[in-house]
Amino acid sequence: MSDLHIVTGAGPVGVTIAEQLAAAGRRVRVLTRSGGGPEHPLVERRKVDAAQPDRLAGEFDGAAAVYHCAGASAYAAATWRAELIPAQRTVLDEAGKNGTVVVFAENLYSYGRVDRPITEDMPRTADFGKPGVRTELVRAREAHATPTVSVGASDFLGPYVRASLSGEQLFAPILAGKKAKALGRLDMPHSFSYVPDVAAAMIRAAADEALWNSFLHAPTAPPVTQRELIDLIGRAAGVPDPQVLALSPWMLKALGLFSPPMRELAEMSYQGAAPFVLDSSASEKRLDLRPTALDTAVAATVDWWKTQA
Repeated sequence: MSDLHIVTGAGPVGVTIAEQLAAAGRRVRVLTRSGGGPEHPLVERRKVDAAQPDRLAGEFDGAAAVYHCAGASAYAAATWRAELIPAQRTVLDEAGKNGTVVVFAENLYSYGRVDRPITEDMPRTADFGKPGVRTELVRAREAHATPTVSVGASDFLGPYVRASLSGEQLFAPILAGKKAKALGRLDMPHSFSYVPDVAAAMIRAAADEALWNSFLHAPTAPPVTQRELIDLIGRAAGVPDPQVLALSPWMLKALGLFSPPMRELAEMSYQGAAPFVLDSSASEKRLDLRPTALDTAVAATVDWWKTQA
């Protein structure tokens, strides 16, 4: 098996995958429009737009796996449809020339509105807004001849994570002794996926052909409420009783009348208005992986945020 691995995108998941592979002695090629990525002797960073077939041609030759982690330029359904769908098709077509597996960092949007813990056998048929685009993406990759794996995760938590329910609007203010901002109700159980666990699951799935052509859930710790997560952050940061402003679904909808970004957040407000729980137990068995304890994950994330001050 080749020791060359391709990562498209240098967001939290892409960077973490590259770091984990390099730490294991694997050669990594990171493809981004900017040429970004982690600095490591085994990591090669190239300026390549994965959405352009002529630029991508030959980049996957001899690779053991491709990890597609590239995102869109805006958090909006129209942008996702215009950018993510053709980029995915280009990546799958190029990987298919060599039969190289493509592992996708996926979210839970395609499940739509749920009323029970989310398991892998539940239908992924959301047909509205951004969740509908994720449904199209999942269906297209499952229908493609190239082998794929989708690894679904809940809201990201961990180093490098900024734009997330558990990102910079929580960690940065709490560490600074200021009021944090939360989206949705503070008393609803919610799952948070630790990015190093997501990366480890994607790497493990790529290496095991028995897991190809499946939709897995990233190993994810038991759910907590946002209030409990905020208290964990406060304890790890040495900040007693951190203060928080919670933006309820109706507040997001009202703000969305005047702000397109708030309108996009309001579309997903159902995830914070009721229990939103990811059940990863079946995938944990298939992957032979377990999630990092949440207090350990929060402490590591706090340590990373201290380096960003």
